[in-house]
Amino acid sequence: MILENKLNIMHQVEHAKAEEKISKLKAKQLFDSGDIKNVEVGTFAGLSFIHAYLFDDIYHFAGKIRDVNIAKGNFRFAPLMYLKQSLEHIDNMPQISFDEIIEKYVEMNIAHPFREGNGRATRIWLDLILKTEIKQVVDWNLVDKDGNYSAPCKNLRIQAHYRV
Repeated sequence: MILENKLNIMHQVEHAKAEEKISKLKAKQLFDSGDIKNVEVGTFAGLSFIHAYLFDDIYHFAGKIRDVNIAKGNFRFAPLMYLKQSLEHIDNMPQISFDEIIEKYVEMNIAHPFREGNGRATRIWLDLILKTEIKQVVDWNLVDKDGNYSAPCKNLRIQAHYRV
């Protein structure tokens, strides 16, 4: 299923390629422009800013909380009726140590607040927390995407290498 998009692309492969290209260019622009400094670190508001930045040229819902329940495979993300409360809880989670930060990331991954693009936005959000709080970031090239999805906390501990 292809989500309604500003690009008016209805072919799945063409849409996926355009979305990837645009979101990667926007991610680069987020850092190159210095706009990353406008992100509220470790909050849903910050994540929403990142998501809107990456996907506003593609989706009308960029940066907005999803209005439907979603699942991937057999896993259901936070039910819509509890999503806002989940996001408030995540905002209030501590983020001082590596373990606390990863736990916060895992909870945000389970919440999955957006219709599409959660992974890309949340990885930037996580790196920003790690860099701000403990002066490290994940080398995502070394993290298995499928393993990260099924067991993100364990996978990051085993496979991630850090750089300042």
